[in-house]
Amino acid sequence: AEYMGKTVAKKRIVKVDTHGDVHISATFNNIIISITNKAGQVISWSSAGKMGFRGSKKNTPYAAQMAAQECVKVAVDAGMKRADVYVKGPGSGREGAIRSINNNGIEVTSIKDVTPMPHNGC
Repeated sequence: AEYMGKTVAKKRIVKVDTHGDVHISATFNNIIISITNKAGQVISWSSAGKMGFRGSKKNTPYAAQMAAQECVKVAVDAGMKRADVYVKGPGSGREGAIRSINNNGIEVTSIKDVTPMPHNGC
C-alpha cells in the first residue's frame, strides 16, 4: 500500500547576502514590500493586506510600517544588513515603509523612485 498523500513542494534555497534590494510597490489600494537578493530572488515579502488591514486602511502609512517591520524581521534573521530601496507607485505609505526598514535593522544605502512614467503614449 503506497502512500497517496499530497506531495510536499521542496522549499527552494535562496542565497542571502549581506547586501540586497527592497522593492516597495505603493498603489492607491495596497502596499507590497519584497526583499530580494541582488539576483532578484525573493527572501521575504509582506503586504498591508497580509498584515490584516482591510479596505481603505490598507493604504495608510501605519499599515505600510507594519508590513515593512514584519518583512525586515525575516530578512535580518536570514542575514541581511544593507539594502537599496526601490519605490514604485503613488501610495501614501512610501515614506513610512522606508523609515520602518531603516529603524528595524537594515541600513538603507540608496533610495530610488522607479515609478513608471508614460511619455504621452498608451
